[in-house]
Amino acid sequence: MSPSNVLPRAVARFLLLPIGMIAVALFVKGLSSTGDGFAAGTVAALGVALQYVVFGHREAERCLPVRRAPLAAVVGLALGIAIGFAPLLSGDPAFTHLPPAGEKVAKLGTLELATSVAFDAAIFLTVFGMVVGIVRELAWAAEQETEEA
Repeated sequence: MSPSNVLPRAVARFLLLPIGMIAVALFVKGLSSTGDGFAAGTVAALGVALQYVVFGHREAERCLPVRRAPLAAVVGLALGIAIGFAPLLSGDPAFTHLPPAGEKVAKLGTLELATSVAFDAAIFLTVFGMVVGIVRELAWAAEQETEEA
């Protein structure tokens, strides 16, 4: 490893945890006001993309459990569709969230658990999985191109 690679590698490793914490904060903050699974998924995926840019395909995948990112996107999309259209089975309009307005909401600490929370999680999984999957494929293709040259 050349001396010019030491600083970017150290900074990238150092930033991974704070980026993850910001993504979690965006997700949780969004749940107490307007949902923000999209922004949280984007920030988390950018943290993973930084690792790919700095470390390369093989080393980033060795350190991060992102091989199943496309599966996370599929699960998120399926979950989002199920949550959105499940109310149709009981005659309610699509995307009717439970519990209805004015009813008691189950809580986990101060976090209110409603179907909107699950829908935000589905959006997070879809965005994170898609962006990381695309970054993985691009990194793999770039590495193959470099090896062939």
